[in-house]
Order: sequence, then C-alpha cells, then structure tokens
Amino acid sequence: KLVKIARDDKRPFVLMAEFEVFVDLPSGRKGIDMSRNMQVIDEILEDAVSEPTYRVEDMCGDVAERLLEKHEYTSTAEVRMTADFVVREDTPASELPTQSTITIVASAEATDEGTREEIGAEVVGMTVCPCSQGMSASRARDVMRDLDVDPETIDEFLEQVPQPGHSQRGHATLTVTADGSPEVDLMDIVEIARDSMSARIYNLAKRPDEDYMTYHAHADAKFVEDCVRSMAEQVTDEFDHLPDDAVVHMKQSNDESIHQHNAHAEREVKLGDLRDELRRRTDLIGSPRLGSVLCPGRSPPRQPRHRQWLGGVPLRIEHLPDVSGELHVFQVDHREGLARVQRVRHLDAHL
Repeated sequence: KLVKIARDDKRPFVLMAEFEVFVDLPSGRKGIDMSRNMQVIDEILEDAVSEPTYRVEDMCGDVAERLLEKHEYTSTAEVRMTADFVVREDTPASELPTQSTITIVASAEATDEGTREEIGAEVVGMTVCPCSQGMSASRARDVMRDLDVDPETIDEFLEQVPQPGHSQRGHATLTVTADGSPEVDLMDIVEIARDSMSARIYNLAKRPDEDYMTYHAHADAKFVEDCVRSMAEQVTDEFDHLPDDAVVHMKQSNDESIHQHNAHAEREVKLGDLRDELRRRTDLIGSPRLGSVLCPGRSPPRQPRHRQWLGGVPLRIEHLPDVSGELHVFQVDHREGLARVQRVRHLDAHL
C-alpha cells in the first residue's frame, strides 16, 4: 500500500509499505471466513492509508482497532508494517551529498484492554571483530619487539594505529513498544542503531571516505553482543522520558566475512528493568557502561574488573594459564539452574 507521511508546511513523504494483518481465531471456530475477511481487511487498510498520517505506528494502531471491532469473534488483532525510507546525508570525509536507505518497522496490537504500538528501524553498518584484531595487534607487537622497538613506542603505535581485523556488514534493528504511541522520534532510533556498530557506511564513498570508515571501524571493534549493549546504553540515555513498562527490542545480525555462519545477538527487555541493570552496575563498579570481553593485543582504555567486562549475570570466572602465557576466561551462565558456557575468549596475561 502507498502510505503518505504528513509533514508540517511540507509535502508528505510517500512510502511503499508492506502490511501483515492477524486476528486471533477462537478454538470454537473452524476458520476465519477468508473471502469476507480479506475484503474487510482491504477496506480498512485502504481507508487508513487514504489520508496522510504523522506517525505510521498510529496508523497501525488505528487499523488494529478497526479489525478488532469488525471481527466479533476475535480477542486480538495485530498489524505489522515495513517500508523502505531514503535519508539524505553527506559523506563523512569528502562531504559529498548521498542517500542511504533504512527500513521502517511499525506494528500495533489491539485487545479489549487497549492498544500497544511499536516503532523502530533496521539499518546497515559495519563491525570489526575484536578477537581477530587482537591477534593482529599481538603479531605486530612481537614483530616490533624483534626489531628492538622500545615498549613505549610499541604501545603508542598500537594505540594510534588500529590493527586489522576481519570486518563484516552488520544489520541493527531497534524498536520501542508502549501503550498507545511511543513518544519517540523515528530518526533518534535510526541514529542510535547506526551508532551502535563499529562504523556507519555510506552509499557513496570516495577514497577519503573509505579511509575514514575503515579507520573508525577498526578503532571501535565490536562483537554482535557489544552492538546490542551499545543500543541498550543509548536507549536509556536518549529515552529517559519513556515509562518503565515500555519494551525495547534490540537485535544485531552480522554477515560474517571469514566464516560460513553469521553472528546474531538479540534482546527484548522492559525499559524499567534495563534502567535497574544499569543502576546496579553503577553501584557495583562505578560505571553504567555495559562492557565487553577483550582479546590479545587490544589494550583497554582503563583496567576494568572482569565482572564489568562480562555483564551483570551471575558468573564463574576461571583462569587457566596455557603454554602461551595467556588466560582463558570462561563465562558461565547459572540462571534458571542452567550452567552453560556462553563465551570463551583469550586475554593477555597482564590483564
């Protein structure tokens, strides 16, 4: 369907949107009266998109409420919408005009108790693997030692020149759901999602832009888990006005470059619970930042505690020296009586 997004004193945006519509089927009914319902659904959608709307999530909520009213037998109606949206911007170094595409994600669920609406976006960026980068930095350190470069110069060089690591295209998805319409700006969600990865990418890139993106990505290497943590931190900072029962859905998927599998991390959490986690972390370690695990050759900006790196869940950390002098750190999750290794990383012995 064509959807018009109204703007004050400007012509509206027009989106080519795809809708998915659902109604619950009670156990006593054999089917949903497909032919009649398809007409009802199409009429409701056509009526809803015939006039410009200021918020696509409100339009989804309106459609869901009309579906609930038209289908006497159902207790829940849900509407989901996705649409591509083009954003104008400048390249980071050459400052040339270009365009990028984001995917708007909106939905609504209507019940007799009320309507909850969701708004968010999926964006594309790039990430660099910290573990791969750490091994490259360790090799560079060994080579410079063999060349009799003094330790202070080695440290300064590795600090100023990020070492190579395998990079991949990343897909970040961030949505916010609340009773009624979430009081958030879609473009704020887009900015948070794009900034959660190692670096932004651009449709047009001259050589200075390529250098800019490559450098900044390697200067901020991140696992998929780190991208989700970054979204969580930014959401609590940016949307401090939202109620505690607002739900945040954060997802990061990476198209791995040197593996035959992809990497994925995802979390859905109430904003109040997320705020409590960060508050407890601040009380415990004096910093609200959600840390990540580091790998050989990548020195942290400060010396955090292991618990800061590995998160706020109950952990057992075991140090098992191997012949290389490195330490293996095992993160074990004991929640709900389960004991399973979540991640194994290698850390420099001096950490």
